Amino acid sequence: MRRHDRDRYQTALFAPATRREALFALYAFNYEIARVRETVTLPTLGQIRLQWWRENIAAAFEGGAIRRQPVVEGLSAVIRELPLTRDHFDRLIDARETDLEYGPPANLAALEDYAEESASRLIYLALEALGVRDAAAGRAGHHIGIAYSLAGLLRAIPVRGRPVIPSEIAARHRVEQQDYPARRGIPGLRDAAEELAVAASRHLAEARTLRAQIPHRALPAMLPAVIAQRSLTRLKRARYDPFDAAVAAADPLQSWRLATAVLLGRF
Repeated sequence: MRRHDRDRYQTALFAPATRREALFALYAFNYEIARVRETVTLPTLGQIRLQWWRENIAAAFEGGAIRRQPVVEGLSAVIRELPLTRDHFDRLIDARETDLEYGPPANLAALEDYAEESASRLIYLALEALGVRDAAAGRAGHHIGIAYSLAGLLRAIPVRGRPVIPSEIAARHRVEQQDYPARRGIPGLRDAAEELAVAASRHLAEARTLRAQIPHRALPAMLPAVIAQRSLTRLKRARYDPFDAAVAAADPLQSWRLATAVLLGRF
C-alpha cells in the first residue's frame, strides 16, 4: 500500500490501530481494481478480471470459498468481521469497468457520477470500517470523493494517455484528443482544467460546511480532502497547466499536512 497508493496509505495511518488493517485491505482492493485497465490488452480481459473480483466479493459476503490471493484473503477477513455494505463494492467494480472504454465522459455531470462511484464509494466503506454510519459524514464523503477524484484526474493527465476532460467542456474550449499525448499546454486545455478544478473546489467547500456535524472518528476517511486541496492549489499556481512538472510532483510535506488536519480536527 505504501508504494502503490501513498495518499490513502498515509490517511489510514491516522485511524485507530484496531481499524487500520481494515482500511489497508479496502485500499489494496481499490488499487487492484483501479489498475485493471492498465494491465490488460483487451477490454474483454479486463471484464473477466473484474468479474473475478465480483465473484470473490460475493463469496466473502456469502461465506463461500475464496481464492488464495493476499488481497482477497485480507479483504474477505474484513468483510466477515465488519458490517460493510456489499453494494459499495459492486458499484466500485462497475465504475472500473467503465474505465475499459476509451472515450471521455459526455459532460461534467457524467464525470462527477463516475467520481462518486469510483471514489466516494470507497470513502463510504472507510467510514463503515471506522464504525461511522452518520448522514452528515456520508454527505461530506460524497463531496470529498468527487473532489479527490477530479483533482487526481487532472494531476494524472500527463500520464493517463486517454482523454478525461468531458466532451462538452473539451468542445467548448476547443481541446482535441491529440492534445493529450502531444503534451500541449494550449490555452483551451488550461481553461478546461480550470473548469474542472473549480468544480472540485466547489465540492470541497460543500463538504466543509458539514464539518461541525461529523464525528471525530470519521476524520481518517475525510483526509483525502486535504490532499485534493493541495493538488488544486498547485494546479492554480501553475496557471492550470496540468503538464507543469510541479503539479504531479509528490508533496514532501503531505504527512505533516495530514497530521495538522487531524490535530485541528479539520479536513
